Amino acid sequence: MEGLKTMQREALRQYLDGLLKSADFRDYCPNGLQVEGKAGVQRVICGVTASQALLDEAIERQADAILVHHGWFWKGEDGRVTGFRRQRLASLLAHDISLFAYHLPLDAHPTLGNNAQLAKRLGWTIEGNFSEQNIGFVGVPPAPTFAGELAQWVHQALGRAPLLIGDATRTIKRIAWCTGGAQSYFEEALATGADIFVSGEISEQTVHMARETGMLYLAAGHHATERYGVMALAAYLSDACSISCDFVDIDNPV
Repeated sequence: MEGLKTMQREALRQYLDGLLKSADFRDYCPNGLQVEGKAGVQRVICGVTASQALLDEAIERQADAILVHHGWFWKGEDGRVTGFRRQRLASLLAHDISLFAYHLPLDAHPTLGNNAQLAKRLGWTIEGNFSEQNIGFVGVPPAPTFAGELAQWVHQALGRAPLLIGDATRTIKRIAWCTGGAQSYFEEALATGADIFVSGEISEQTVHMARETGMLYLAAGHHATERYGVMALAAYLSDACSISCDFVDIDNPV
């Protein structure tokens, strides 16, 4: 592609590892280069999850690498390379495509991360962090607003109807949020003094915790809340490294 340079795979790995400070996190998967492909990288396809649909898109576009938030090799999963896992890996190896994945490092990055980018999209001002590894963020909306109005704005901004647990007429002055499957951070969010916790997912027990503690809960969708970090990272890499980085949104209603 005219005007683009080829970056060495190892140089890209080092650059991303340093940018996202991947060594600082204890995670549920390996961060960084997960599958090694060709040595030179010019075209990168970026997405939320390394699904077969994203792999197929990368192959169609003749990509050299894939960059995602949700990669492979999660702790506790079946480690055998059979069935859909074999097909996914075979697709990468047959086309010599590298897979880069950054999970918690991409949630936590102060400007490019999922939580920072969600705040930017919704107009929230970041005031601090919470949780053991500072994954969660806390801040304020542009102005105090009713919870129902906040839910409507999230729906409009993300294109997905969220689930609000609690009184829609309650005034929201302080928000705690953490994208994706962060319902286990509920009690840590509660300790921040926030009026509402916004996350991607919600569990059965979280509904009762919200009702009993009085802190509202807004479940806005795992995929819907985690598109924006990798989108921002793709744009940043395109400018900083002069390589092609295109975001592909594979629809996921969860």
